[in-house]
Amino acid sequence: MPKQKTNSSAKKRMRVTGTGKIMREGVNNQHKFEHKSSAQKRRVGADQVITGGDRKMARKLLGKLKGR
Repeated sequence: MPKQKTNSSAKKRMRVTGTGKIMREGVNNQHKFEHKSSAQKRRVGADQVITGGDRKMARKLLGKLKGR
């Protein structure tokens, strides 16, 4: 049986913590910071936890052993 491959785009966008949570970067956190408030910049700077049905999909994309 062939090995399951990790999705390359998923591994660039998500990471798995030691406890198994899948984290992603906040949205609107790439450029044009001069138009955003300080509160918004702080908020999007923090990583977000992926939950629900998206977590199931992310675990599948990241591979069998990631995110146990």
